[in-house]
Amino acid sequence: MGGNTLTRADLAEAVYRKVGLSRTESAQLVEMVLDEICDAIVRGETVKLSSFATFQVRSKNERIGRNPKTGEEVPILPRKVMTFKASNVLKSKILRNHQQAKPKGGK
Repeated sequence: MGGNTLTRADLAEAVYRKVGLSRTESAQLVEMVLDEICDAIVRGETVKLSSFATFQVRSKNERIGRNPKTGEEVPILPRKVMTFKASNVLKSKILRNHQQAKPKGGK
């Protein structure tokens, strides 16, 4: 798993190494899981992955926005957006990792 971005291929490779399925089966498994999550979200269902996060579709009402260049007021149409809310377990892991990465005794 290289760089700072985790890809589908990286997930499939991790499944291949940790579970022992073939590379093809691992890639298919990752695709099936992601497809199921996507399908549930499209149906308007909340997807809760315990100890990870909750994905939810939310409706936003029409409102007035402002064009940052001109300052002109423009209507923003009502729409649906997906929200991602990290679990407390994930937030704690991120915080612990961040605190460990800080240099000691300096700025």
